[in-house]
Amino acid sequence: MLLSPNAMGRGLRYGLTATTALIAVFLLLPILFIVLLSFGSSQWLVFPPPGWTLKWYGQFFSNEQWMDSALVSLKVALLTTVCALAIGLPSAFALVRGKFPGRELLYALFTLPMIVPLVIIAVAVYALFLKLGYTGTLFAFVVSHVIVALPFTIISIINSLKLFDQSIEDAAVICGATRLQAIVKVTFPAIRPGLVSGGLFAFLVSWDEVVLSVMMASPGLQTLPVKMWTTLRQDLTPVIAVASTLLIALSLLVMFIAAIARRRAEAKG
Repeated sequence: MLLSPNAMGRGLRYGLTATTALIAVFLLLPILFIVLLSFGSSQWLVFPPPGWTLKWYGQFFSNEQWMDSALVSLKVALLTTVCALAIGLPSAFALVRGKFPGRELLYALFTLPMIVPLVIIAVAVYALFLKLGYTGTLFAFVVSHVIVALPFTIISIINSLKLFDQSIEDAAVICGATRLQAIVKVTFPAIRPGLVSGGLFAFLVSWDEVVLSVMMASPGLQTLPVKMWTTLRQDLTPVIAVASTLLIALSLLVMFIAAIARRRAEAKG
């Protein structure tokens, strides 16, 4: 018996939905396990946990080394976000509106860190800062993170600029505003979603970056992912699951803020 086109279409939709759900469950289960392990009563990473407790969270927040690493990660991520936006905004304007030779090459150079294996970038940056004597400093962390975060920021801003109708900015200039005033009061509010997305991408890239951070770290200056990596090599304590849960929670919070900002921008539009 042949199926009707509508029945075949429904079957295809159900099949795609089921496949998508299975893939989502497969990807999310490890994250769920990590969260559950952070509340387990066992002193080892054992699943399922024999009981439930909050003592590992107490150990994390009472441990000076863990808290220092978390604060370093937050500081580096915020500075990386500011630097990526400060560099990415004028760069995006130049790449979209500029008519200079080599513009395509410049765009390729900006996006190169997305293509080159991260370990190659890490080795190159480490060799440079080792020669300059800046390894193990906050400056080295921020510069290395900006290198890998900048492409995401530039692409987000470029996409917003390409969707923006420049004639609106030109109309503001015709009405008496200077070009700078038109950009600040007309263009910037219009491309705010791209700015917010670019900043959030830069923050997230820096927040959980580990390869570059391992190269830049020193005994007195470590980010949270580096602290987790070194602890994993010595002891499988559930405090690592707590740190992982906090990383996940902050990432989800940033994504939630980005979704709200995007909805507000669309509503105003």
